[in-house]
Amino acid sequence: MATTARTGTARTDGRVARGDETRRVVLEHAVGVASVEGLDGLTVGRLAGDLGLSKSGVFALFGSKEDLQLATVRAAIGIFLENVVHPAHELPHGMDRLWRLCAGWLAYSRSRVFPGGCFFYAAAAEYDSRPGRVHDTVAAARRNWSSFLEQTLREAQQAGQAREDLDLPQLVFEMCALMEMANGDSVLHGDDAGYAMAAAGILRRLREAATDPSLLPERYAG
Repeated sequence: MATTARTGTARTDGRVARGDETRRVVLEHAVGVASVEGLDGLTVGRLAGDLGLSKSGVFALFGSKEDLQLATVRAAIGIFLENVVHPAHELPHGMDRLWRLCAGWLAYSRSRVFPGGCFFYAAAAEYDSRPGRVHDTVAAARRNWSSFLEQTLREAQQAGQAREDLDLPQLVFEMCALMEMANGDSVLHGDDAGYAMAAAGILRRLREAATDPSLLPERYAG
């Protein structure tokens, strides 16, 4: 009986592992497709055909188109965190940490971590006026990013590196606007010049906001 139970568990574990791997492969492809063609371009049949998988097998992993879209957004969040947020985790609180986050965002967009540029810029444009769970998940992801930047700026204030009279939401809004303008221009025109201009603008605003401008580089070297 014990041997039979172990065999059954091993078979179940194997199926779960294969299902998890298939799900990972599907979502890895889905985030790329969605960043170029939009979340509406995702269908179980499309992804199964692209990857040489059975439609029924992919459907079993996600169940509905909306569930697939939501899983894709969540996978994109994980990729964004890995590429932009996590590299700055070990840096001390301060203006340099904030600058590294912004520079990391520009590098993430410019290097085409997602082939269509910033995944969330594209998804927001697609779903900004369409209510529902996908809209809410995309909106929350964007809100979390701007809130994280504002918290990082507040921590720089607490560390004595940012001026106390700053309008934090305004400064974060300006930084995000510059980042997204660079992304949008690059995707639309195929010209990366906007990244350097956005970086220069962000760096200038951060140096103005710092208690000591020498805490930050004088110019963007990327």
